[in-house]
Amino acid sequence: MKTADFDYFLPEALIALKPLKERTSSRLLVLHRDGTLEHKNFFDLPSYLDQGDILLINNTKVFPARLTGAKKDGKIMDILLMRENAGSTWDVLSQGKFTGTLKISDELEVELQHGTSARFRCSGDIRDLIGKYGNMPLPPYIRRAPEESDKQTYQTVYAMNEGSIAAPTAGLHFTDVLLSSIASKGVKIRELTLHVGVGTFRPIRTLMLEDHFMDREHFEIEKTIIAEIQEAKASGKRIVAVGTTSTRSLEGYFSGRYNNGSKSPSPSVSHAGLPLKKVGTGGMKVPQSITGTTDIFIYPGYTFMAIDSLVTNFHLPRSTPLMLVCALAGRENILTAYNEAIANGYRFLSYGDAMLIV
Repeated sequence: MKTADFDYFLPEALIALKPLKERTSSRLLVLHRDGTLEHKNFFDLPSYLDQGDILLINNTKVFPARLTGAKKDGKIMDILLMRENAGSTWDVLSQGKFTGTLKISDELEVELQHGTSARFRCSGDIRDLIGKYGNMPLPPYIRRAPEESDKQTYQTVYAMNEGSIAAPTAGLHFTDVLLSSIASKGVKIRELTLHVGVGTFRPIRTLMLEDHFMDREHFEIEKTIIAEIQEAKASGKRIVAVGTTSTRSLEGYFSGRYNNGSKSPSPSVSHAGLPLKKVGTGGMKVPQSITGTTDIFIYPGYTFMAIDSLVTNFHLPRSTPLMLVCALAGRENILTAYNEAIANGYRFLSYGDAMLIV
């Protein structure tokens, strides 16, 4: 399958640069599997959910991973913190291959190696200082500098576990009031964690989809949630994922396409998707969560094993999230829906409007 099959024209004027004042006031394009479309608002979402359905949200928290500092010659430079390594070094993204000192403040300096590795020199707790001097890592298509307000708006209201360099943006539309309304219908709201890394947004540079590889991202799902999902599906209830990151967590686990630290990239799984029961543990404490990393790449032809429905935003042309939603609803249905959204002035990408696939 060709990458070019997932291209479409996105007018730059439709890329949302800032969020709406009220999270739930975003528009909601509802796409049915037969291709039928409905134009709604996000606060209409509860009417599409039924008692016994499970709504899965990603509670990852974005940290202010973008740091700006000055070189010794006074030139300003940005770096993006990606992950902390053993030995107190960090993997970073930056322009060029600069090696040297970057002064963030009187309290914080960074020693860069080839623009990809960093070690901090500081007079305090590094996490506190990153929180103090860092900015939210807005995607590059939001062509403006991060503002202090982005520390709240580029974060879901249920963000808890810090570790992402990008928000799970489908969740930005929810408020505590809306979540309470959904729960009052008897919908089970459950949380999982997938820390969003740069791989989710890395451009596909291969001609054929099959030649592209995703970066691994860390996830955690409670075992009780796995059991609830299986019970719900067995009773005909729907699993509704909020966002492509929640989807990748669930599908990565249920398909066995994950690594939990063993030598095998895909741990032994039963046909139901649960880890095979281990005996003779000798009284050792059994973990209550499934933790690991997944590099699952979902595109048309994939058979979904966990989710039935999806709340998502509108994605970039040729992007891996776009291919995921095409796998769920069909490429023609999605591209038709996107053209409809463009014709009706929907706001696209991270701070934009939403879609519900049912």
